[in-house]
Amino acid sequence: MTSEQRVVVIGGGLAGLRLAQRLGPAAAVTVLGEETHVPYNRVLLAEVLAGRYAPEVTALPAPGPVLRRGVRAVRVDRAERAVRCDDGTVVRYDTLVLATGSNAVLPPLRGLFEPEGRDLPDGVHAFRTMDDCLALSAAVRPGVRVVVIGGGLLGVSAARALAARGAQVVLAQQGERLMERQLDADASALLHAHLTSIGVEIHTECRVRGLRTAHPAPPAFEERGLGRSPSSGAAQGHRKVTGVELADGYRLDADVVVLACGVRPRTGLARAAGLEVRKGIVVDDHLRTNDPRIHAIGDCAEHAGQVYGLAGAALEQADALAALLTGEPARYTGTRALTRLTLTTDGDRSLDLAAFGETTPLPDDDVVRLADATRRTYRKVVLRGDRLVGGVLLGELSTVGALARTWEGEESPHDLFHLLTDDGGH
Repeated sequence: MTSEQRVVVIGGGLAGLRLAQRLGPAAAVTVLGEETHVPYNRVLLAEVLAGRYAPEVTALPAPGPVLRRGVRAVRVDRAERAVRCDDGTVVRYDTLVLATGSNAVLPPLRGLFEPEGRDLPDGVHAFRTMDDCLALSAAVRPGVRVVVIGGGLLGVSAARALAARGAQVVLAQQGERLMERQLDADASALLHAHLTSIGVEIHTECRVRGLRTAHPAPPAFEERGLGRSPSSGAAQGHRKVTGVELADGYRLDADVVVLACGVRPRTGLARAAGLEVRKGIVVDDHLRTNDPRIHAIGDCAEHAGQVYGLAGAALEQADALAALLTGEPARYTGTRALTRLTLTTDGDRSLDLAAFGETTPLPDDDVVRLADATRRTYRKVVLRGDRLVGGVLLGELSTVGALARTWEGEESPHDLFHLLTDDGGH
């Protein structure tokens, strides 16, 4: 690759900007970023929603002139090696990188959309982007009734942040327990207790069937001279959410509803361009699609059947692709993902958690578990033969780094009990 090689990156998030930073002057890089905001770290949005961070605290390092903000790619022309944008411009490439990320899943709820409409009712918000976060922040004040739909990582983060803002929060989770993809039953129960202690009402095994909405009443007429005419703003407003209907017929009143039902890779551009798409955009160990001039990284990419949707994987993929494009003998062989979340609340009611690998043991696996109800700590690791294959920690996380290194094969697993003790092995 030379400095004249044109690398176009579609996506101005963590993966796309990391790649541009790593390539530096080695290529002529253009990043097309759909959002108008200064690039930000999506992982920190919950802290912005909770009021602990100002939006500018989440800013990523300034990418300089390589980033075109507020520009959406609408078509990839593989024959012409060109990207056509919504502002009418055409950007030509020698190498194209799709870092299009993912969209929030909008569940098929009755009343979410009107016939032939795609506008959410007033008061209904996804929680994925900075715009989502700022809109939610503007809608929430102490005492507002909020229903969060979804008890995964995103839903738990949103519920905790909204409770910190003084909202009356109800969390509705369809599954048996919170964060069931990351936590075992015991850890999830501790998380459940923690959220309840800060005022979040939790309903598990609870399927939401639909939304209740209402149109605001037309404004009153006011006397003007001898006649009557509508006051300003008389046009009927948008629908406003008033509640959530559950499958068992129960209704939860709501002023605000947060949709935290997961994310889905953004693959529309790739699919329209004829690239192979399954769950995500399919890539090989060189992060190439079935068109050798086009690569994919981050939340939109599917490697070896896996779509990670995690910041760590996005960064690793960006680094690997930068190495490959600059001629280094690199390959991407997958990411060993560790989920970490800090639930910060007032006083001493904070909770840290981390989960990695396979947290549910197979029949022949060995499990080492330590719990301290007084200190609200829980630690469990799963052993398969002489290998550490997964673990869950809640409370004090001083040992998570050493355990993760053991899981990744960098350290010996022989002293796991020592690592699980409260002093972190010191």
